[in-house]
Amino acid sequence: MRPTVQATAHRTAGSGGPGAQPPHATLEVDRLSVAYGDRVALDEVSFGLHGGTFAGVLGPNGAGKTTLLHALLGTVARTGTVILHGRTSYVPQLTVVSEAFPVDALGVVLMGRYPLLGWRRRPGRDDRRLAGELLDQVGLADRARSPFGSLSGGQRQRVLVARALAQEGDVLLLDEPLTGIDAPSQKSILGVIRAQCAAGRTVVMTTHDLAQAARECDRLLLLNRTLIADGTAQEVLRAEVLGRAYEAEVLLLDGRPALIDEGAHHHPPTKPGGLP
Repeated sequence: MRPTVQATAHRTAGSGGPGAQPPHATLEVDRLSVAYGDRVALDEVSFGLHGGTFAGVLGPNGAGKTTLLHALLGTVARTGTVILHGRTSYVPQLTVVSEAFPVDALGVVLMGRYPLLGWRRRPGRDDRRLAGELLDQVGLADRARSPFGSLSGGQRQRVLVARALAQEGDVLLLDEPLTGIDAPSQKSILGVIRAQCAAGRTVVMTTHDLAQAARECDRLLLLNRTLIADGTAQEVLRAEVLGRAYEAEVLLLDGRPALIDEGAHHHPPTKPGGLP
């Protein structure tokens, strides 16, 4: 088994805010593998992403989409090589975040500052100002003091995106951020993602929505434990390619591929306690 290597080039903590130009973020992955006991979750996945890229990660349940994000973060054991230039920010699936978390929206966003401040320092005036600005970016400035659990699902997801932006990452990883939320929240989050890409940051988003990924992402990675396809929507979303990934019959509707069991790929909500 090959040892895992991660090379990271970090900015100094506090070197500019989210409006500052980051380094040209680049992510390189070579023969990345993850196994849970005897079960292989990812098998020699390789790809590279340049700064400003919005990449959508597609695949059926159990394909390794969430595992890929965890492997990039270094939170699961892995083999292969991950080269990450810059700092990462992460948005977990909304279904793994407890609605009963006892803090207001502003407090959740401020949590994103702790990795930069160190756990012995408390957020200061500038951090609170920044957190308020980020809530404004996601359209929730007026809900800063609202308890996290009192917000709708879409609003909670927007708060988690603002928390990730507070981490000032050069590579933004989002795990199904648009699943099961209202249209205004989807629009807000997609607007933030576009702004991050325009600033030169790299965005990697897992999703089950093939049509939305085709519209919004400029690069698609199709997974089913291995990397089935990597390219534009025109290159990846072809019936024969999707059939290899989803192992299901693919129909052509108005000349476009559609999965006959697409609705089965969404996760039921769960409510473990705590905020990842």
